[in-house]
Amino acid sequence: MQKYRFLLLTFLLLFLLDLDAFSQDRRGRRLPEMRVTAPDTVINPNLLPQPAWPDSIPIPGPDTLPDGTDTTTVVPKGDIQTQIDYYAEDSIITDFTSNKVYLYNDAWFEYGNIRLDADYIVIDWEKSELYASGITDTLGSIQGNPVFKEGPATYEIRKEMRYNFKTQKAIISDVVTEQDEGFLRGETVKKDDDGSVYLADGFYTTCNLAEPHWHIASGKIKSIRGKHVIAGPFNLHFNNIPTPLGLPFGIIPDQQEKASGILFPTYGEEQVRGFFLRDFGYYFAFNDYIHTRLTGEIFSKGGYGAKAATLYRKRYRYSGGFNFDYQRFQSPETEEFQVDYNEFWVNWQHTPESRGNSRFSASVNAGTTTYNNAVVNPVNFARNINAEFTSNIAYSKTFAGTPFSMSVNLRHSQNIQTDEVRVVLPDIAINMNRQNPFRNVQFEPLKTLNVAWNFNAQNSINNLITNPLGVNTQPQFQQADPFDPTQGIDPLIGPPVLPFNFANLPQLLREADNGFRHTIPVTSNFTLFRYFTGTAGFNYTELWYLNQIDYFYNEEAQRVDQIRSDGFNRAGFFNSSFNLSTNIYGFYTFRKGSKVEAVRHHMQPTFGFSYSPNFADPRYGYFQEVQVDESGRTQFFSRYQGAIFGGPPLGEARSLNLSIRNVVEAKVKTSNDTTGTEETKKVPVLQTLNLASNYNMAADSFNLAPININTRTAFFDQRLSVFVSATMDPYATRTVTNAQGQQAEQRVNAFAWNRGQGIGRLRNATLNLNGSINPSRSETSPGERRDEITNDFMAQGGVMNEFAQNEIDRIVADPSQYIDWEIPWNLTFGYNLSYNRAFTGTTNVTQALNVSGDVSFSEKWKINFNTGVDLSTTQITQSMIGIARDLHCWQMNVNWIPFGRFTSYNIDIRVKSSILQDLKVSRRRSFFDSFR
Repeated sequence: MQKYRFLLLTFLLLFLLDLDAFSQDRRGRRLPEMRVTAPDTVINPNLLPQPAWPDSIPIPGPDTLPDGTDTTTVVPKGDIQTQIDYYAEDSIITDFTSNKVYLYNDAWFEYGNIRLDADYIVIDWEKSELYASGITDTLGSIQGNPVFKEGPATYEIRKEMRYNFKTQKAIISDVVTEQDEGFLRGETVKKDDDGSVYLADGFYTTCNLAEPHWHIASGKIKSIRGKHVIAGPFNLHFNNIPTPLGLPFGIIPDQQEKASGILFPTYGEEQVRGFFLRDFGYYFAFNDYIHTRLTGEIFSKGGYGAKAATLYRKRYRYSGGFNFDYQRFQSPETEEFQVDYNEFWVNWQHTPESRGNSRFSASVNAGTTTYNNAVVNPVNFARNINAEFTSNIAYSKTFAGTPFSMSVNLRHSQNIQTDEVRVVLPDIAINMNRQNPFRNVQFEPLKTLNVAWNFNAQNSINNLITNPLGVNTQPQFQQADPFDPTQGIDPLIGPPVLPFNFANLPQLLREADNGFRHTIPVTSNFTLFRYFTGTAGFNYTELWYLNQIDYFYNEEAQRVDQIRSDGFNRAGFFNSSFNLSTNIYGFYTFRKGSKVEAVRHHMQPTFGFSYSPNFADPRYGYFQEVQVDESGRTQFFSRYQGAIFGGPPLGEARSLNLSIRNVVEAKVKTSNDTTGTEETKKVPVLQTLNLASNYNMAADSFNLAPININTRTAFFDQRLSVFVSATMDPYATRTVTNAQGQQAEQRVNAFAWNRGQGIGRLRNATLNLNGSINPSRSETSPGERRDEITNDFMAQGGVMNEFAQNEIDRIVADPSQYIDWEIPWNLTFGYNLSYNRAFTGTTNVTQALNVSGDVSFSEKWKINFNTGVDLSTTQITQSMIGIARDLHCWQMNVNWIPFGRFTSYNIDIRVKSSILQDLKVSRRRSFFDSFR
């Protein structure tokens, strides 16, 4: 026994000497980080190795257990399932008596998917528990507060925490944790093993400041990881000031992926339709490719609505969205001003990815004609004053290895002011690319000769009523007499329309226009006389129709009537042309020292001749000569008048064509601020100046066509753009008086300068001025702004649909939604002038001025406006005034439409976080209230 004691004392002495040497070496230099792995012997002391004492227990006899698994090979399984690592910068102290480990200064503990960082950590192996807190320094401040991570969740602890890594439950004092885009904070927090967090006296915010601008305060908050955050009775706080705004409960989503669930409604009141619950329904997340939202709304005075919105997306193939909105409202009989509507609207957007040799796309916008007048988004009034809506569903395919391609389109256009609806169902096109049959020939005109073929088939349904009686007999160059009742059309109202509904569908189908068109263009390009380029062309067009028009003179009514006869009809016609063009350059150099170095004038004249025979010849049968009045006067009428592709032209044409294109540029010196040297840049004086006309030698009168002039230029570094176009009639006019004593203007087959009327009569003119003024050197267009916002939205994982597209359009169109805080002020203006003078002498002048802009009064405040004046009627157009305020984590917008049909105002204070987009303080009064 003494021998064993001696050996044990010797072993302890050697151990202490090694430990002392190790401590001295550590004080001399800093050792690298070491991972210490806790052995199972700490957890189960019974597994400690024992000395090899002589066995005093006798060897048992044979095993009496039945044959089976050898129990001596079963390894006992401890509570710890994976490796435990821990480290401390200062010291690690192990207390074997209490079975605890103490970690000091920059310590960390890792076990599985959890990590704990703190300046003070206690590991209790007996209880499988962690305790962590900060350490108070000499100045009394706490340093190294715990930061606990479990999977993707992070908890910033202000005081202390206890965590059982066996049960994965925790008790935390004063913690802040991030949930998706928001932050949760609570005085006392309990964490469950499933990741759920219970907070007492907690709050929720999306502001990332230490002292947030706003938060939701509640006595009880529960966060279910990956699902949502549930708050008990809560109210909003602004800058730690409580407000009376709140709800009995709140549910905030906390999901990385979308899931099915209930959509809670918004509520409010309108003066006409009463109290409402809006957008209440259910969200169906069927799978990763398609989601659907079904919502409804109800009004206390009898109105209701239903909406369906579907988003679908298949990566690398296609994406899109389908939306349907139905609205029904009828005012109670006791209301003084009755409102009654039954409306619907359909929107479908389908966008394919570019791949393969086929493509299918869709853009559908259709509904009742009064939908946008009854169902209004008060924020975006631009959509409600839009009169034209178009749709197109398209499929195209290119046949690989061949020059052929095809496309099929279903088109729709709708005018909500005139109620005119046109549906092209279908529009089929087959095209053959240009082919060069003589490409190997050395003779250039034959080498560049190319031929193509295009086929087009259309069936068009239109609700315009065609009156078979009283065919218009006015010459083509004159305007119809607005006082002639035989025309059957009021020029101020337009042609009558048939309601486009299912009841009238049989009649609409019977009166549908359809036809087929073949075109074969043949062209050749070559050089003549070294400086000229010649272009020769021949075009053949053939039309196929299933009916034609027969005309006859009605002696009793003294008018021309028409009858449509069914049967296959074809009409083929052709024309040929030859054009010769060249380029002429002129330079003017200024004297040395001038700011303008030189001016260059580029002129491109084109001379041409075109020929088309007279297809009114009876041998063709395309026109019918009919008596038009009792005097026996006759006139030619096309048998394909009003057809979908028209018909052959009337009369022979042997025309000389002349067009001149001009470009004037200047080279101007500019100083370089960085180097102090002078540089030059090109400045457009005239971006383009075009003149065009033709002279028909085959016409018996009015041989010279009107002269078309247009020009475009820009000033002040492209900040002011100017466009001018005009049409000059070179013929003289005279004043005539009809039987009713009314005077009108009539053209005379004589040039104006021969009658002392100057160079001619101005028939129409257009002037457009557009400018933008701001201190910024870089100016982005609305299209560039739209692309920038769309790209940012898509980069953040957004999916384009009707809602997203409308929001982007609203931001681009509404200055109050797009706030560039970098520019202190901005002013955009546009002036439009239009002048028209008819052949009868009546004139029409319209002009309007539009102004929009914004001004920043400080770094966070900006006022914007959008207004205009119709100078023809001296009326102010639709105007808007807005105030924007950047509140860091909030955005405040105040918009006011002070007058007009869509008079309204709204005030929104909205959280910038996308998951809390419905959390806002708003007061809105829509234009519906103006009905009372």
